[in-house]
Amino acid sequence: MNFISGFNFKHFRGDLFGGITAGIVALPLALAFGESTELGAAAGLYGAIFIAFFAALFGGTNTQISGPTAPMTAVSMVIIAGIVANFDGNVEKALPAIIIVFLLSGLIQIGLGIGGIGKYIKYIPYPVVSGFMTAIGVIILVTQILPSIGYYPKEDLEFVNQFKAQAEEQILENILREEAGEGILVLENFEETIRRSSEITPAAILEESKTLAGIDSQGVLGALKIMPRALRNIKWLELILALSTIFIIYGFKRITKKIPSTLVALFVVSIAAVLLKVDYVKIQEIPSGLPKLHLDFISGFSFKAIAPYIFTAITLALLGAIDSLLTSIVADNMTKTRHDPNQELVGQGIGNSIAAVFGGLPGAGATIRTVVNIQAGGKTKLSGMIAGVLLMIILLSLGPIASKIPAAVLAGILVTVGIGVMDYKGLKAIPHMPRGEVFVMLVVLILSSVWNLIYAVGIGLVIASIMFMKKIGDLTAKRSDVKPLKEEAWEDESGFPTNLKEEVFIKHVNGPLFFGSTSDFQLLANQIPKTASAVVIRLGLMPYLDQSGLYALEDVFQDLIEKDITILLVNPQEQPTYMMNRIDIIPDLIPQEHIFETFDECMTWVKANVEDKY
Repeated sequence: MNFISGFNFKHFRGDLFGGITAGIVALPLALAFGESTELGAAAGLYGAIFIAFFAALFGGTNTQISGPTAPMTAVSMVIIAGIVANFDGNVEKALPAIIIVFLLSGLIQIGLGIGGIGKYIKYIPYPVVSGFMTAIGVIILVTQILPSIGYYPKEDLEFVNQFKAQAEEQILENILREEAGEGILVLENFEETIRRSSEITPAAILEESKTLAGIDSQGVLGALKIMPRALRNIKWLELILALSTIFIIYGFKRITKKIPSTLVALFVVSIAAVLLKVDYVKIQEIPSGLPKLHLDFISGFSFKAIAPYIFTAITLALLGAIDSLLTSIVADNMTKTRHDPNQELVGQGIGNSIAAVFGGLPGAGATIRTVVNIQAGGKTKLSGMIAGVLLMIILLSLGPIASKIPAAVLAGILVTVGIGVMDYKGLKAIPHMPRGEVFVMLVVLILSSVWNLIYAVGIGLVIASIMFMKKIGDLTAKRSDVKPLKEEAWEDESGFPTNLKEEVFIKHVNGPLFFGSTSDFQLLANQIPKTASAVVIRLGLMPYLDQSGLYALEDVFQDLIEKDITILLVNPQEQPTYMMNRIDIIPDLIPQEHIFETFDECMTWVKANVEDKY
């Protein structure tokens, strides 16, 4: 992999304009993506800075602009919420575990790139991708309705108070767990438990109740469950800010697309809210100065601690890989170039790893930002690096000012992102798609929306793979039925002597023999009539034989041999021959003299050795 390629300073002017434009486009989205998680807007900005710079520097797509994206943020949102819940709602305590997951996902991406896995990403079935992308849109859209109308479950005391009894139980359970870990919990003496319980304050109970309220209302189902209550408590000012943002984003595009409408909406609505001195909800404060390096997780690092998060990190890494490489294909089509998928994964992994230790959200190649970069003149890796530098300058110079942005404005931006990320092409095609593919898409869409994004994709891939294997197996079996010589003979079989038609049968294997097609092949021995003394199996169109197919082949050969039927193989390909040699089918069951390169050679042997009995 050549990390230095892709630089050419003769294109510096175009790269400068492209990087600046892409950075400006990335700013509001990065803030919005960060604010949608419990890490705050700063995490989105940190992710945009480091991923944009390092993914460009080490990546394999010269014009790609990377950073937090809708799919990556939707998954990160779920991951962060789950980990924070495990740490009693304390983001600071949960941060080391969150960083470990994000760092692991980056390292896994590096491993995928070094291992040459990039070229296989394209085999993800479209229905899985379609269902997932539409689910991302649904998740973002539904979850952002609450901040768009100014409703925050943790601030609704009437709703929070419903969880007080559960909060007291949870606090007591935590005390017992701590004592068990300290070795001081014994049945004979609960004095320490009683002492600690007496120190539980109403403030602690209230804080735990807020945590439980937040958990109960998170995700699509949680948001829908609390929606009636939220609609009864609309803050009209917040709704006006969100609607104004949405209106400007869609309306300004009709005027011009040269200036990013999301940026215009962010500035106009935020400045209006500040100047009018209205009482609005601000985003989480963005710290001034350089991002803080978080290495606390190293001191408490253990494989036992990260074990529960490995699968989550793998899924996040794969999602980022798919997201990035799809954008790389878009960039290739626009620039008439060709990206290096494995180097791109290495670059994305390095960017995500570095962003993680600075507390940034993970990201991937961003299609809109990449397109904007190319249209503005970006041609080399410098454009992505310039975008990252620009965002860092904005952070250092405008961080305190950005902290005054209304949360409803970022919620409005995300509503438009949710609407835009849905796969309308796939949805419109539902009436015309095969039922199996529609089923896969709907399963992924529904499970991703209401249950778990990670498991939903896994289930979708399993179902799609099984359906694909069944289809291939059916097609293979259909094309390779056992036929008497007089039926559907191949052209070179037309001269076969008719007096041997009862003694010799031919099996055409027209495709791979694998675990999805073995059951039909195993019927061969039962389909051969008692008159047969030889079976010719033509393997010239069987390019691949897996282990299941190999053992099915062995079983059939043994059955035929037990019936005193001679097996003749014609033109076996290299891979199947290698497999048959490995377990001694050749020469133990099929001697070399019964293997022929051509059908004519086989027929010469048949005429000389097969007796006409019927």
